Amino acid sequence: MSPELISILVLAVVFVIATTRSVNMGALAFAAAFAVGELVADLDADGIFAGFPGDLFVVLVGVTYLFAIARANGTTDWLVHASIRLVRGRVALIPWVMFFLTGTLTAIGAVSPAAVAIVAPIALSFAARYGISPLLMGAMVVHGAQGGGFSPISIYGTIVNGIVEREKLPGSEITLFLTSLAANLLIAGVVFVLFGGLKLWARGASAHPPTAEQRTPPPVGATTASPERDGTEATTTGPATGSGATATATATGRGSDTGTRTGTGTSTSTDVETPRLTPARIAPLAALLALVVAVLVLDLDAGLTAITLAATLSAVWPDDSRKAVNQIAWSTVLLICGVLTYVGVLDEMGTITWAGEGVSGIGVPLLAAVLLCYIGAVVSAFASSVGIMGALIPLAVPFLAQGEIGAVGMVAALAISATVVDVSPFSTNGALVLAAAPDVDRERFFRQLMIYGAIVVAVVPTVVWLVLVVPGFG
Repeated sequence: MSPELISILVLAVVFVIATTRSVNMGALAFAAAFAVGELVADLDADGIFAGFPGDLFVVLVGVTYLFAIARANGTTDWLVHASIRLVRGRVALIPWVMFFLTGTLTAIGAVSPAAVAIVAPIALSFAARYGISPLLMGAMVVHGAQGGGFSPISIYGTIVNGIVEREKLPGSEITLFLTSLAANLLIAGVVFVLFGGLKLWARGASAHPPTAEQRTPPPVGATTASPERDGTEATTTGPATGSGATATATATGRGSDTGTRTGTGTSTSTDVETPRLTPARIAPLAALLALVVAVLVLDLDAGLTAITLAATLSAVWPDDSRKAVNQIAWSTVLLICGVLTYVGVLDEMGTITWAGEGVSGIGVPLLAAVLLCYIGAVVSAFASSVGIMGALIPLAVPFLAQGEIGAVGMVAALAISATVVDVSPFSTNGALVLAAAPDVDRERFFRQLMIYGAIVVAVVPTVVWLVLVVPGFG
């Protein structure tokens, strides 16, 4: 048995053990990286650690640390109320606002993970507050980022168009951008309908969070609003005790921000007060603005910037941020870093190239095209989307040169297949969504993201192949 095949089988075993034994997959992946790297690939410790995603580690820690501080002092509560006022109480519009916001950020030049790192914590805090499925909100953020990701001035767009030019292939920058935008818009629409969006429309305008009775369970696959199962916010109906008992079980638990109960133990919309801006809340807002400017204008690293801002806030307001370190998504960090370290071992030992070259050698161009789309989707769900596109587009050159397949359609299909799956919890964007979701059962949310990502991997490559490759565009 070849070393490449052994490494793939070990990855499958890691998945099986993690899902059947409820063991952190990251810990298993670190062990697998050590075993396969040392015994199969003949790598030393430096070779194994070469795949450790240090940049992603800092992004996950920095962003979740910064927003944990913002949640602790009620800043995110203020942002949620401000968002409701912006859309005139139409909660159903918020997922679409987040979609187009992240899409705009990536379209004008933000790296996709940086845009998601900025928007996802706000979007998911809003989802927790208003009983929206975190899967719906997270998917809208990620697909929005990918929808704008291939504009002619975007990072992804310039990289892919540069590869096409270097390989002397026919290309169309506008076609690449519009096909990716259309695909992600379509997927976002389907997700919106399936995971509770229509019920949000039926809810109508609301200036305040719904009560537990008003929240309806989302469809299968979405998290529920039950605090016992998921930890999402919901109002309690028991009798109030003490002066300042809150009407809703918010993450901060600040009674002054959420109003008081009525004598019957139920809350009404008039009981809920809009959070007030204080110096301690203005500072995190300024930090978030500084993060946006640092990433989009100054081109600084999102993770290092976020952790620096968080540390500064902690030094100035230690009481509000004392517990923030404990709210960093450490289990998610272990999970993602472990899996990506193992994927790095696969890359180091040539497993990914081995699979791609095997497919490109198939004598049937259309079959090779769809298989390359699937390789791009599967591998990108765990690794760098740009890296995968950079490897697969050149592999497609031999059968594109035969003239049986249009280069424009094939490049667009590969680009979409390799990026639309970034909602996977093992990709950078999916990991950010998982880490940013407050007050949820992370293990359950992880499984939901994994199932949704698997569905996207299974369906999208075939669809884009049928629509873009089979007709022979370009």
